[in-house]
Amino acid sequence: MIIAEQKPFQSIMENLSGHKRVLILGCGTCVTVCMAGGEKEVGILAEQIRLHQRELPEADRYQIVEATIERQCDREFFAPVEELIADSDCVLSMACGVGVQQISENFSDKIVLPALDTKFFGATEEPGIWVERCAGCGSCILDLTGGICPVARCSKSLFNGPCGGSQEGACEISRDVECAWQLIYDRLKTLGRLDSLERMIELKDWTTARDGGPRKVVREDVKA
Repeated sequence: MIIAEQKPFQSIMENLSGHKRVLILGCGTCVTVCMAGGEKEVGILAEQIRLHQRELPEADRYQIVEATIERQCDREFFAPVEELIADSDCVLSMACGVGVQQISENFSDKIVLPALDTKFFGATEEPGIWVERCAGCGSCILDLTGGICPVARCSKSLFNGPCGGSQEGACEISRDVECAWQLIYDRLKTLGRLDSLERMIELKDWTTARDGGPRKVVREDVKA
């Protein structure tokens, strides 16, 4: 899932300055799971803003409206809040950066502001802790690395083994960071697949990985 966290409150308040009716719009998927932008977080942020506004002159206060939809990354889910968006002069999106851009594209006459910072693709390690597991590089090699991603989990994103700085299974940047390639080796050894390490993985040309623009996936079999 996409992991995000709320921007500093002061930064959010600075962005909202000058508006009269603000819709705080939550997202019911990834950011709900990582407790950054779901219905609960929308309510908390809205109340924080209302309390803060008590300290502002009457002329500088604005109306706060709250709503949460199932997903902000798909156009079809905006129907229930179209009127709320139309009646607001600003939308404060509590979704990932994809959600913010989707609102901007669908409602081009509205100012859309991000309430969150999008961090990475990750998983829940334990309650309250999320860790990066995927960099979305576009060419998955997990079949060769025992299901452990060196792009996301190696500090140097090395493709063919560890650097010379790892020691006793720890990365050179910190003893608290596991060496991804030690994890890969141990996993492949357990699976009896160490022969996978004999295959050289071609290095990515990061300068052309994006093909000169945003990446796109097209499924001809499901196109309208």
